[in-house]
Amino acid sequence: MDINPRLLRVFVAVAEELHFGRAAARLYLAQQALSRDIRRLEEQLGVVLFRRSTRQVELTEAGVRLVPAARRLLAVHDELVAETRGAAGPLLVDLNSPGTRLPRHLVRARELAPEAEIVARFHGGLSAGAAAIVAGDVDVSFGRFAGLAAETRARLAQVPVRLHPMAVILPEEHPLARLKEVPLSALAGFRLDVMGGNPNTTEWTDLGRLLAEEFGLTLADPHACPIGLEELRVYVRRHGEPVLSSVGWGETRGVVVRPLVDPVPLSLVSLVHRPGLRHPGLTALFQAVAEEEDWMDRPAGSWLPAADEALLGP
Repeated sequence: MDINPRLLRVFVAVAEELHFGRAAARLYLAQQALSRDIRRLEEQLGVVLFRRSTRQVELTEAGVRLVPAARRLLAVHDELVAETRGAAGPLLVDLNSPGTRLPRHLVRARELAPEAEIVARFHGGLSAGAAAIVAGDVDVSFGRFAGLAAETRARLAQVPVRLHPMAVILPEEHPLARLKEVPLSALAGFRLDVMGGNPNTTEWTDLGRLLAEEFGLTLADPHACPIGLEELRVYVRRHGEPVLSSVGWGETRGVVVRPLVDPVPLSLVSLVHRPGLRHPGLTALFQAVAEEEDWMDRPAGSWLPAADEALLGP
């Protein structure tokens, strides 16, 4: 019996979420397609894997038995792909968004390893990038690892590569735009947009919520989120609310980026990849990000969530 690993990935996602809608969102599948894959797997195995009602989803005894075996098979499958691809295939790197500093690291990595093919993708956030790594569609992504679901983190490897100061993006006529730096206390009179409407960046939204809880800030209502710098400009000007971002985002017409201070809030960016991955392009990426002298500098009195702090080690 030949079982497509994709069906096992779908099964494991539903088994961990015990909710078809959440599992579909996690894998970026339509729920109808996910349900079809589960039925196909059940037909191939000749067993029922889930008991479904209008209120809950439960694993059957056969489903419970399959979970550890499916995880083992997927781990072996991913290791096999990593081993056989090696240096022969391209390294697929998710850079999240063209507006970050990460494309510069990609250019440098290509200089350091000219023999390696490194191909960029833009999934828009680590939540999307991590799902793509788990699905085998991407090799590497960047972002806030601590904000991912525990079961997703367990299937990935990560190395902290940058403590990134946070900022806000503002319409140029916004009262805070007159400041060179925006104290966190100055945000108290405004609603802070943490991209709560973007399923691809839930790790960033989680960071924004932690920041708001720590400093008594009010969050904006979720909006449909933009893709790309030009759409972000339209978005910021349309809603008029400070949008949580990182220092280094390129300004575009009509909007400005202002660093947050007193204290400086930080985002811990990790290089995230599939466990066991070996590729000269990955080695070059590590070297490229490490070449920045200030890559892990931490301003005195800065703020970093405890979950991110734990990733830095002793």
